Amino acid sequence: MKVAIAGYELQIGKVPAGLAPVSSRRSWWPTVREPYSGAWQHNADLPAESAVRNPTIFSCVTLIAETIGKCQLRLVEQVEPDVWVPTANPAYSPVLRKPNRYQTIQKFLEAWLSSKLLTGNAYLLKERDARGVVSALYLLDPAKVTLLIAPDGAIYYELQRHELAGLTVEQSGTDRFVVPSREVIHDLMVPLFHPLVGVSPIYACATAALQALSISDSGASFFANGSRPSGVLTVPAAIEQADADAMADSWYAKHGGTNTGKIAILSGGVTYAAAGASAVDSQLVEQLGWTTNTICGVFKVPAALVDSSHAAPYGNSEQLVQQFYSQCLQALMTAIELSLDEGLELGRPLGTEFNIDDLYWMDTATRTKAAADAIGSAALTPNEARRKYYGYGPIAGGDSAYMQQQNYSLKALAARDRANPLATPSAPVTPSAVPPARVEAEEADEVPA
Repeated sequence: MKVAIAGYELQIGKVPAGLAPVSSRRSWWPTVREPYSGAWQHNADLPAESAVRNPTIFSCVTLIAETIGKCQLRLVEQVEPDVWVPTANPAYSPVLRKPNRYQTIQKFLEAWLSSKLLTGNAYLLKERDARGVVSALYLLDPAKVTLLIAPDGAIYYELQRHELAGLTVEQSGTDRFVVPSREVIHDLMVPLFHPLVGVSPIYACATAALQALSISDSGASFFANGSRPSGVLTVPAAIEQADADAMADSWYAKHGGTNTGKIAILSGGVTYAAAGASAVDSQLVEQLGWTTNTICGVFKVPAALVDSSHAAPYGNSEQLVQQFYSQCLQALMTAIELSLDEGLELGRPLGTEFNIDDLYWMDTATRTKAAADAIGSAALTPNEARRKYYGYGPIAGGDSAYMQQQNYSLKALAARDRANPLATPSAPVTPSAVPPARVEAEEADEVPA
């Protein structure tokens, strides 16, 4: 069976019978059915749209996606066991520069990360040219992808209609397509319940997200009412329900909504008492701070990067970015690199790599000192330091590493010490022999007269 995908006929082959879909119900997409214990009984689920509406979740997802998206994704070649250098290849470089016809590489990576963080899974459909080389990648909607397992363990993906990816040909009267796993790049978050189903961080922070949304909705109603809690009118005698309803409607018409704050004159012993807790009494600020810390902790994002009220315990921003990279970004970037290496079918010595230098941009004084130290220690050539710390081009004579003349290796110092006569201890002096004539004279002097 062939399917025309973006103008290229993809040979699917015979689809095995008995394909079983893998259930993702224990994931969260697209709805957390029970963000807290017993929530399902009150229909208090958390749909995807509401989760993203949470400002902390939105900040974490966009911060991670935009930070990785701004890093250069490049093709590299292994020239030594632990040394990879940027390179170019006509078969693989084009798709890394322009993954498809409607997205730049930056927006492609942002969409990739957003799908993975929000749903736990990112699915990319490959487009191949006449050589069979991957020439384009299309990000799919996770809600329209179903994972299938054949009886022999082979993995397939059922895809629904996707015009941007070229999935427009109906098969057997349906708009569903089954493709083998070799035609899909599947990048997933931590597979907690199934090795092929990733779980979004929102699964773990749904309670905090729902609480923050409830606080925000309640606060909006509270401040729309003039920042005053509800109240109770007390009358000195029993009244009919109809009279109570009429009194409540009259009170709301005169003193509710836009009339909040107007003076009320009560007669007949009627008194007013506020009911409910104010924002201060209910500690809304502290509760929102807890939800922010919880969500940031689940996404592994330092709270100081999301909320300026959370001061970072560091003297400069570079340490904060280093923490952000090591505990959050590094695993996600490594997963993308490995997925592309395998998905683009790159063979050694080629691979993909993010330029993590794009994460750091130090202040002028720090950059100058770092460049000077790197050049002075011969760790970098002047041209390498200019490119790394300033983004400047090369200069004549700047491709050689420099070291000060007075610096010597330990081996050279040891050889010098062996050849230095002042550093070599002198041999012990051997007493010279006494001439025979002197010995005879000394013996004659010793004869008694």
